[in-house]
Amino acid sequence: MTESTTGHGAPGATGHNAGRALTLAAVLAATWLLWSGLYKPLLLALGAFSCALVVYIAVRMRLFRYAAVFTPGFGWRLLGFWAWLAGQIVKSSLQVSRAVLSPGLPISPTVAEVDATSRHPVDIAALGNGITLTPGTLTIRIRDGRLIVHALHREGAEEVLDGEMDRRVARLREG
Repeated sequence: MTESTTGHGAPGATGHNAGRALTLAAVLAATWLLWSGLYKPLLLALGAFSCALVVYIAVRMRLFRYAAVFTPGFGWRLLGFWAWLAGQIVKSSLQVSRAVLSPGLPISPTVAEVDATSRHPVDIAALGNGITLTPGTLTIRIRDGRLIVHALHREGAEEVLDGEMDRRVARLREG
């Protein structure tokens, strides 16, 4: 049985799906070559096999049906999010270092509850991971779109409650 629905990212849009699969393969191969730095025949063959396997699995999982993923706009939004997150990690690292190195250890451990804007499981996982990657905060539990977060400082909890990371994660999927 063949799917007859057409449209951007819809089942049956084989041209879009093939283009996305080729784009993913090219990005994976370029990333592997850049990070590997080793260009021996066996390693090149294993790298090519790994990239092909990932693309095959992505096709089998039908990941290319979703228009918000594997598009150039998503890639740029993701890079922007990662740059912002890296800045937050550096800022939080300095705050935690200052607290740990202070003689009085000025911490005020706090637990906060955060409601995620998006209900998509990938978005909620990305939000929880982003919070946990930021020094001084830890996602303790995720249930029904609500995250329980432990923060080393009250200010860290307030930053999480302010919702900037949640808004940025939710914007990743916007077309």
